[in-house]
Amino acid sequence: MPGQPGAAVPLERVVAAMAVHQRQVGGRLHADLTVHVPSYRAVPRELLDQIWHRHFQRALAVVREGTVPAPEDFDEAEVARDRVARGVPLGDGLRAFRRALSAIRDLFLAEAAEHGLDPGLVVDRTKCLWELTDVASLQIAAVHRQAEIASALVDARRRADFLRGLLHGTLSAPEIHSGAAIYGLDPARPYRAVRAVPAGNVGPESLERSLESSGRRNGRGALLTVLDEAVVGVVEDLPQTGDLEVTAGLGPPTDLTAVHRSFRAAGRLLEAARAYGLRGVYDLGGLSWRVAVVAEPELCALLLDRYLRPLEAEGEFGALIEESVRKYLETGRHIREVARSSHIHVNTVRYRLRRFEELTGTSLDAPDTVVELSWALAARQLRTRPRGSEGPAR
Repeated sequence: MPGQPGAAVPLERVVAAMAVHQRQVGGRLHADLTVHVPSYRAVPRELLDQIWHRHFQRALAVVREGTVPAPEDFDEAEVARDRVARGVPLGDGLRAFRRALSAIRDLFLAEAAEHGLDPGLVVDRTKCLWELTDVASLQIAAVHRQAEIASALVDARRRADFLRGLLHGTLSAPEIHSGAAIYGLDPARPYRAVRAVPAGNVGPESLERSLESSGRRNGRGALLTVLDEAVVGVVEDLPQTGDLEVTAGLGPPTDLTAVHRSFRAAGRLLEAARAYGLRGVYDLGGLSWRVAVVAEPELCALLLDRYLRPLEAEGEFGALIEESVRKYLETGRHIREVARSSHIHVNTVRYRLRRFEELTGTSLDAPDTVVELSWALAARQLRTRPRGSEGPAR
């Protein structure tokens, strides 16, 4: 130990004198934190006094023994959890701790001078107090970050649980109103359920952040989470996906207590959009009756047999007939437009359409034929689309 042989005696006097001033210095520190670290106003005085006592006694032990505890000896996890729960940022926590250790260091220097402590011993213990500040700061930062991660995980689980209950219709009205208040939703406004899946390299978490950010623009409400590799939630408006490759179904608007019905519709729309290989966000207006094509495989088989199976016996010519019939419906039954787009004569188009009617025993002028044939062609599109291929973005 540095200093003269009798140095230990005045050192104990310094430690004892410091202990006498613990409460007084703590009071000044509390007033200082209230002014310079505003987030600490959320921490009750009794809790601050407890932490101050622990820091002060640890510092006295360092002054007395000249050794600094190892990082694992600083048990600050409970304090970190409390500060995170109260919204105290890590930077403020470190600032408060350093102000506390600075006050203790100033007190040590004052008492050391008052009692004539050996200068070498003063330098040694001051270095120890600096080292205590550094070691404890690193440990406080580490446990605070761990507490932040744990808190974020808990919040994410609660958020997901609320959305799951909201979207599946298992929450009571009071639970919906309580959750809406927590997550910034307005029960008086209509919301639309959305189900979205990435269609490119973007991950579900990135997609969630993008859709929620888009949904909350201009004061609108949105709440989304990732469930089973899909992004689900509620939005007020059609979300903008920008350059993201995504396929999504958007249910009809409804109040929060009935949003589970919108969620079921969003699921059917997503299933249909994926079946057609489409990218973008689709509501019922975007897919219309094509949603039912995906949901009715037996009816699809019946209409395929009635309208398209007879063409197969014609071989390649049957495929040309089907192409012309498809374009005929797509162009609003304008024969000249079909001829122009196919680079063939109008009489060729007429012949193909007449041959279709002969093979199927139907009339293209009949409304039922137009409806059923459109259905059969949509079903054919589902069956012939290569697995994993994508249709045009819409």
